Amino acid sequence: MKQSITVDSSLLLLFGKRSVSKCDIRRNLKPLFPAALPLLCLLSRLFPFPLNLSPLSQLGSKQRQLFHPFEGKTSFGMSVFNLSNAIMGSGILGLAYAMSNTGIVLFLILLTCIACLSCYSIHLLLCSAGVVGIRAYEQLGQRAFGHPGKILAAVIITLHNIGAMSSYLFIVKSELPLVIQAFLGQTSITENWFMNGNYLIIIVTICVIFPLATMKHLGYLGYTSGFSLSCMVFFLSAVIYKKFNIACPLETFGNFSATPPISEDTCAAKYFTINHETAYTIPILAFAFVCHPEVLPVYTELSNPTKRRMQTIGNVSVFGMFIMYFFTAIFGYLTFYGGTEAELLHTYSRVDPLDTLILCVRLAVLVAVTLTVPVVLFPIRRALQQLLFPEKPFHWLRHIAIAVCLLFAVNLLVIFVPNIRDIFGITGATTAPTLIFILPGLFYIRIIPKNQEPTRSRPKIQAACFTTLGFIFMIMSLTFIILDWISGENRSLGGH
Repeated sequence: MKQSITVDSSLLLLFGKRSVSKCDIRRNLKPLFPAALPLLCLLSRLFPFPLNLSPLSQLGSKQRQLFHPFEGKTSFGMSVFNLSNAIMGSGILGLAYAMSNTGIVLFLILLTCIACLSCYSIHLLLCSAGVVGIRAYEQLGQRAFGHPGKILAAVIITLHNIGAMSSYLFIVKSELPLVIQAFLGQTSITENWFMNGNYLIIIVTICVIFPLATMKHLGYLGYTSGFSLSCMVFFLSAVIYKKFNIACPLETFGNFSATPPISEDTCAAKYFTINHETAYTIPILAFAFVCHPEVLPVYTELSNPTKRRMQTIGNVSVFGMFIMYFFTAIFGYLTFYGGTEAELLHTYSRVDPLDTLILCVRLAVLVAVTLTVPVVLFPIRRALQQLLFPEKPFHWLRHIAIAVCLLFAVNLLVIFVPNIRDIFGITGATTAPTLIFILPGLFYIRIIPKNQEPTRSRPKIQAACFTTLGFIFMIMSLTFIILDWISGENRSLGGH
């Protein structure tokens, strides 16, 4: 009959499992139990026994910061790929249009500010996680506001990421038939099944997304995330190439009629622009670096996890996407200037809808957004597990079943709800600022002890201002969406 003993919870981190069967922990245990170490080694060899963990309240102040006993194996590079892939969304296609309504200098200032704020938001999350020893967004909510906070965080992450998944699959549904049509050289979409967007997203989901979504750890998706990013690098390369191959003023394909007189500033770059569209670019840029639901899962699976190492991963990911965003925006803008459309690839189609390079770019963008869906799904599954099965160990059946239910629900939404993007436009305008600005600031204020950071200390005042900024962005986004509905226009204000 196996013995059961009570051992300090810090042993769980050192052993990495609930039963001790090997005496390979001498270096870690010696500072804690120098005298009892030989006896513990002998017992662990003869009688492998389960550990009955004592409450964390018995730990010292330093031991209380220890995380749960998961040994991450994801490398620095793979973590950067996953986080960068989470940041990158379909919103990159609208950045050139945003620059056309702000000017080059103002766009650069706004994008730089948002990138710095995103890095600061990651810093707040990591500080809060480091104090309490938790690497789950939902558990931070519970620590800050009790069980309602846990529910709120889980619901917000679920709504936001389901909205992002729906947006990606909606792009596949609407764009993939057009790409197939162009490659086949057809002038109109036929009734064939392979030209039906509903069938195509089901096939893509079953053949590509579902196998990736069943991976046990997020780190395994580092390779597909790297390939997804390479597709977007190809997209950026094509944008740069086309800048030097498309003349301005734009000659529309098939339009041989007399063109109206061209003003002198039609093909002139503007450094500062203020018009009625400028205000709409602020929420577009504010949500351009949404990756916060994925930060803590990436942190959990990181090898040699430290706050500084994870912050560096966040900074590198944000900086990499900053470079890609800026070059995409400036070369797209300097190609079409004032004629830039809200969706950059559609602007290229006006020049030549059968351009082989642009068709390949469209396909690469579809591949990129498709490979982003599994990365976005992981935080939803983790939130649901934290909410519904908080004490249950990992089980493959539950892991796969949640993925199946999520993908089934998202496919139903995209197929049967034609205005799904409008619906999730509202949720995106509320959940994105909550995840980026509001919750990280509130977590920092509530979780960081007052003896470490007084309420009126500069870091907590900065966190409070950061939270207020999130409410301002939320109000702006909702206001613009309502104005669009009233005027009958349609814009995408979300980061994905």
